[in-house]
Amino acid sequence: MKLSELSNTNLRIVSAVVMLAIVGVAILLEGYGIPFLHIKPFHAIRVLAVIVMLLGMYEMVQSILKTETNKKVLYYSFLALLFVDTLAVYHVATKPWILLLLLSIIVGADVGAWGFGKLFGGDKMWERLSEHKTWSGQIGGIVCGTFCGVMYGLLGADVFRPELLWIGMGVSLLSQYGDLTASYIKRNLGIKDFGNTIPGHGGILDRFDGWIYVLPLIWFIIQ
Repeated sequence: MKLSELSNTNLRIVSAVVMLAIVGVAILLEGYGIPFLHIKPFHAIRVLAVIVMLLGMYEMVQSILKTETNKKVLYYSFLALLFVDTLAVYHVATKPWILLLLLSIIVGADVGAWGFGKLFGGDKMWERLSEHKTWSGQIGGIVCGTFCGVMYGLLGADVFRPELLWIGMGVSLLSQYGDLTASYIKRNLGIKDFGNTIPGHGGILDRFDGWIYVLPLIWFIIQ
């Protein structure tokens, strides 16, 4: 089966499994004394992350130019935030363990919000921003994201780190508000996705919108 033939649901599951598998492999290798996160090729992730962000920004600009709207100031303000994200990810990627921790929490929060929302439904959060986001989904996202953060600490250091509870909850919540912001922008533009980079699964920003508030905050903290 081709990637383009997979449903959005299956693609979401596949992408989540792949990203969490990367985190798991890194933890296992480091646990067995193989310095996976310290080899030079891995640090090329900084350049790759910047390229991905720039491609996402390019897709968004193309989406804006194709629409007739009187709110372009709003969209270019969002674009400015993405530029800050590009700088942030370049600096945060110098600490691979932090980057993988964020990855595990954000993926967990995304899957948890989607799964709990589908399972329990209930009241919408802000239907004007996104018609699919529910309060049950937000709670599920925080629970699952925090769980992934705590497990990351347990597997990586063999010890429970209480601070990961607060980090997990904070990052999970921020990631969901990043998703809401992107949904609001797309809704005002009258589009479903920012692009079609991943067949059947939207553009680059559709996969990384959960990072838009997390990255600047983490960059500020590690400085």
